[in-house]
Amino acid sequence: MTALVRDRVLGLLPRRADWVAVRRSPRRDLLAGLTVAVVALPLALAFGVTSGLGAEAGLITAVVAGAVAAVFGGSNLQVSGPTGAMTVVLVPVVQQFGPTGVLMVGAMAGVLLIALALARLGRYVRYLPTPVIEGFTAGIAVVIALQQAPAALGVTDAQGDKVWAVAADAVTRFVANPRPAAVAVALGVAALMLLGARWRPGLPFSLIGVGAATLLAELVPVDLVRVGALPQGLPVPSLDFLDLGAVGVLLPSALAVAALAALESLLSATVADGMTVGERHDPDRELFGQGLANLAAPLVGGIPATAAIARTAVNVRAGAASKLAALTHAVALAVIVLAAAPLVGRIPLAALAGVLLATTVRMVEAASLRALMRATRADAVVLVLTFAVTVIWDLVTAVVVGLAVAVVLALRAVARSARLEQVPLDPGEHSAEEHALFAEHIVAYRLDGPLFFAAAHTFLLELAEVADVRVVILRMSRVSTIDATGAQVLGDAIDRLRARGIVVLISGITPGHDQVLSALGVAAQLRREGLVFPDTPAAIAYAREVALGDTPAPVPDRAR
Repeated sequence: MTALVRDRVLGLLPRRADWVAVRRSPRRDLLAGLTVAVVALPLALAFGVTSGLGAEAGLITAVVAGAVAAVFGGSNLQVSGPTGAMTVVLVPVVQQFGPTGVLMVGAMAGVLLIALALARLGRYVRYLPTPVIEGFTAGIAVVIALQQAPAALGVTDAQGDKVWAVAADAVTRFVANPRPAAVAVALGVAALMLLGARWRPGLPFSLIGVGAATLLAELVPVDLVRVGALPQGLPVPSLDFLDLGAVGVLLPSALAVAALAALESLLSATVADGMTVGERHDPDRELFGQGLANLAAPLVGGIPATAAIARTAVNVRAGAASKLAALTHAVALAVIVLAAAPLVGRIPLAALAGVLLATTVRMVEAASLRALMRATRADAVVLVLTFAVTVIWDLVTAVVVGLAVAVVLALRAVARSARLEQVPLDPGEHSAEEHALFAEHIVAYRLDGPLFFAAAHTFLLELAEVADVRVVILRMSRVSTIDATGAQVLGDAIDRLRARGIVVLISGITPGHDQVLSALGVAAQLRREGLVFPDTPAAIAYAREVALGDTPAPVPDRAR
């Protein structure tokens, strides 16, 4: 066991091959990293403020978690740091447990992510249904937008137990005491980003907008809340936040953070792969890198981090080809923390709210949502339900509910594909009179598709309605899968037919299905009586002998 764990840990560590790409185009990677840093700066500040731990925590997370994830992650192109989706989960943690609770939750989530990596569970995220992904992505966008309501309206004391309640309270307070300057700054920055991206996509309009808003606030006497003083350097690592007695209370929150970090990081890595040619991430190594990043960030006061899809996309479009780009992004942000902390502290919170409002608009792919709504009714139900639960409750609940509903609907669709179809018998060389006799006394049914718990009841009802005949042939060669419930229902149906004096023959059982039937003792009596055949022609030949009276019908074992 120890050797297995050691081998898996060694397999998750960085390799020399990871850095081969650095030698090919280091200059391009450095430029890409600087470009991402320009985009990431206002986002890191904004997400730090939104999380409840302040702009400083957002910057620290972008620097420390971004560097660790870049070195140890499983993608050459991934950029990590604070994200809007994570702040949605962290806000209630801050409200309930305070800043130290958030640091503890981050460290616990890091341990959980490493455990997921060691268990090699990263590859299973690819099976998440698209309506669930799109539904909670759209829900995240709405939640982030609602989170910006207080800052965008210039309200500092809004209250509520849910994000929509806080937004409603902020609107109420704004109506009572309007602050148009904050609204104008937030909407102005958001409009500049959205319109500027269409005009010149390569320019960092988020940074331009924040800079212009800060300059305006300095020159014009307007009432705007600022980011506040930031330390000129990274804090000294500390374990003061550790509280082993609170592990049990904080575990649900840690599970939520770990689930979201794993989900968002692996989805982001998949998006990055799709934007390039020849790049393929290692999902387990990516979870390992995110786990280490979330262990490192709390040591210096950072919030839980994950890969950022928007920043990763910017990194790819800027020409990044190796981990050097993401590492450069973290180093550049560290230089900003050291050299420009007083200037950053003067940024209005309303400007950062505008950055995030524009980000939420970009997050929603309206065309994709419309296509899913038109695809199937099941897809539409899963998407709408996941979106609603995300906004009303929380992300992890939304994913669980969305998955559960998607599974139920998928099972229903698969169950409906299972069919019990009566098929004609081949007349062969027999006379018309003999064939009429066979048709009167022999019926053959072909089982198509899965015979499992979701389809078993329907199968039993259909088979129980078989008319009075002497022989029933069950052709099972086209059964795609069978579980314990399906096998048990098959056995019950056979017993009911035999109790009515009908001879039951089975043909075409595959080895895999035979194992399930044998383990449950289904059709054991038929085997002893020689009524299980390898193929359908042999079963039909035997059935004809029974119909013609050449072979006496077996007597059912009533004790079975």
